[in-house]
Amino acid sequence: MKEKTVLDAGTTWSKIIEYKTDLLKQGFSKYLVKSFEKKNYYILPSSILKTQDLKFDAMTGHMSAKFVEDKNHYTNEIIALTKGAKNIEKNALILDLGSRDAKWVRFKDGKFKDLDWNTACASSTGATIEMLLKFYNVSSSELVCNEEKYNITCGIFGLERIMDDIARGVSAQAAISKFIHGIAFNTWNFSKRSEKIYLSGGFCENKCFVDSLSKYCELVPLGRFVLCEGIL
Repeated sequence: MKEKTVLDAGTTWSKIIEYKTDLLKQGFSKYLVKSFEKKNYYILPSSILKTQDLKFDAMTGHMSAKFVEDKNHYTNEIIALTKGAKNIEKNALILDLGSRDAKWVRFKDGKFKDLDWNTACASSTGATIEMLLKFYNVSSSELVCNEEKYNITCGIFGLERIMDDIARGVSAQAAISKFIHGIAFNTWNFSKRSEKIYLSGGFCENKCFVDSLSKYCELVPLGRFVLCEGIL
């Protein structure tokens, strides 16, 4: 494979992989999360990325339009997910849960079988959690899996439940944890109640979510670079 730099430009966070090149290290070294097999992996706020004049060999994600000069360099997210996950297991469901949407692909006998992509409601995904943590001055590391959950299908109603609980004296940490447990339960239903789920995206780093979803299925976190690997 030739030298290549690829981008998964998410709504709030962007992921970059450099292969056999260190072009970004000088300006983005503080966003370097690991180096492995001649690859440099970066995670940085999309707001910072938008201010940069960078070129990429391939890209995917909601915020990649600024960097697309040739449409042949852009890959649809569900295709990127499929390519990045195709060699994980012959029979597997891979779920990507990001800031504003949820999507999964399923393989059977090593071949693509089906998919689903929820782009209609972003009120119960990553961006909402980040706003809640910032508003209540809570760190994600403070959250632990709560046995209770909010039985809601709409994140807006979930926010109402959080505020009601806090008004009654429930801690912000406990209320947000119940909300996250509810998201995990809805995610499991969205994923056809699969017995095993491979998880992609920022929620891999949210222990409260991982522990909550693990109550319903065997869960294997894959990290945040599956889509990038799919276009690399």
